[in-house]
This record gives sequence, structure tokens and C-alpha cells, in this order.
Amino acid sequence: MSDEQVQTGPATQTRRALLAGAGALGAAVVLSACGDDSDDSAGGDPAPTGGAAATGGAGDSGALASTADVPVGGGLILAAKGVVITQPEAGTFKGFDPICTHQGCPVSNVDGGTINCTCHMSKFSITDGSVTSGPATTPLAAKELKVDGDQITLA
Repeated sequence: MSDEQVQTGPATQTRRALLAGAGALGAAVVLSACGDDSDDSAGGDPAPTGGAAATGGAGDSGALASTADVPVGGGLILAAKGVVITQPEAGTFKGFDPICTHQGCPVSNVDGGTINCTCHMSKFSITDGSVTSGPATTPLAAKELKVDGDQITLA
């Protein structure tokens, strides 16, 4: 049997399989747990927010989303693409980093005029990314967006 094969049953896995499993578990813990109080980032799955679909309607054009995908007074989290897009007022689109500055959790939703991290309940303004409610003390980093017609891309 090679190191790549694993028999079923207790005590029959190879060391490589056990180490791979431990590494995968460690990676899952790191990606889902909170880290230190820095700007280090971890990815996350897109979360639908403000009634908008997280995948957007931009198709294969290279755009992040369509303007119609981002609700006025709300936003769209595209964690896999590394951006939160908000529309604080009609026709004004803002981009922010999707990672909470408190302990590195991905933000969860956009609701009530704020970008929210449900790990420790930090809230950030959809207008400028500033902290509206801690424990975070540092605003979300801004991301430059470009709106061309009805398509939103990173600038």
C-alpha cells in the first residue's frame, strides 16, 4: 500500500493521511477563527446582503456586479473577490475590504446602514467604512471602484 492509500478502520491510516487531516483541520480553524487585532485578512464565502444576491449579475464580463445588484442603503459582500460594495445613496457606490479590522473575521452582512461582523458585533459605515460600533477601532480599508454603465469593477 502506498502512502496515498488509506484503509478504513481505526489505526490503519498512514502518517501522511493523518498529517494531511491535521493540516486541513488547522487551516479550517485559522480561516474560521479570529486572529489578532491587525489588518491581516482571511477569506470567506460570499454572503447575500440587503436582499441582493452575493454572486451579482455581472456575468463573465470581468465585472464584480451590476449596479442593480447593490441595494440603495445596503450592500453586497463578495468575499471571494475581496470586496464589499455598498450604495449609501442612489448612484453612489463604495468599496471596502471584507475583513473585520478587529480580529480578522469576514464581515457577515450589510443591514441598517452598516457593514456588520457577527464574530464580535463590530459595525462599519456603508458610506466611508468607519467604525460605528466596536470592538473594532480601525475602519475598513477602502477599495477603489469603477462604474461603467451598469457594471462595477475594481479600479
